[in-house]
Amino acid sequence: MTTRILYYNEGENPDEWLSALAAAMPHADIRLWQEGDDAPADYALVWHPPDELLRNRRGLKAVFNLAAGVDALLSQGHLIPENVPVFRLEDAGMAIQMAEYATYATLRYYRRFDEYERQARMKVWDMLNPEVREHFTVGIMGMGVMGTAIARSLMPFRFPLRGWSRTRKEMDGVTCYYGNDQLTAFLDGLRLLICVLPLTPETAGILNLAHFRHLGHGACLINLGRGEHLVDDDLLCAMAEGRIRAATLDVTSSEPLPPEHPFWNHDNITITPHIAGLTFCQETVSQIARMIAAFERGEELSARVDRLAGY
Repeated sequence: MTTRILYYNEGENPDEWLSALAAAMPHADIRLWQEGDDAPADYALVWHPPDELLRNRRGLKAVFNLAAGVDALLSQGHLIPENVPVFRLEDAGMAIQMAEYATYATLRYYRRFDEYERQARMKVWDMLNPEVREHFTVGIMGMGVMGTAIARSLMPFRFPLRGWSRTRKEMDGVTCYYGNDQLTAFLDGLRLLICVLPLTPETAGILNLAHFRHLGHGACLINLGRGEHLVDDDLLCAMAEGRIRAATLDVTSSEPLPPEHPFWNHDNITITPHIAGLTFCQETVSQIARMIAAFERGEELSARVDRLAGY
């Protein structure tokens, strides 16, 4: 029987994706979801789908989220039967992008290039005291595929590296912490904090003033996870206190970030429009095709989402 695949990907060009899907799975019946389509489907490939796409959908064997973060899809979890597994992208070209972004932002702060940029705008020629490499401890919150890639990319620069995750992880060259009981020890004295956590009820608001006060004075923050990880007012307060001297935010609590938001006008906050890890069509389609084939063979997939854990 022909495999029936339903596709919906908010904000993407459907022609490119449908063409790539057809090439990768030539024997499948692939259709773009449109309003009123309530026909059966074996697999739904989605990003930010309307509720109508999922509600009472007959025949579903699995739902594939066309991104690594599943918080948006899980908010619609009541529309997906409990016996229908949900899978997410594990990489599809995003890990190397996240590593590039994090490495750039880390070096920008370590070499104080952000401060030299401000000096140049003011036509000031002044040499700043360099950071001490051995004291520039970098902490990565989230040691999954993305966090591990970031840690590997930073290793050649010989910074002291720490990692924190919900469950125990081990990685050569990284001092690893896990669980709430070890969070304070992980944060203690960090000079730079990178967040690539999944968004769950437990991680929402984790970038807050109480935690910032454990960082080293004048630390820097890079948030590549979700905007909801950060308590906006707490960041501004920590910066006013001097606890955090600068922040790079690729994600914000409201996207797009409203023009009146104070982050736009803060000299020490750098904003990018959620571009740290873009979803590339060919890489994503190849991964989805492999996962569907493996699922059809009855194999266990590591990309299966734990709905209770939230990722």
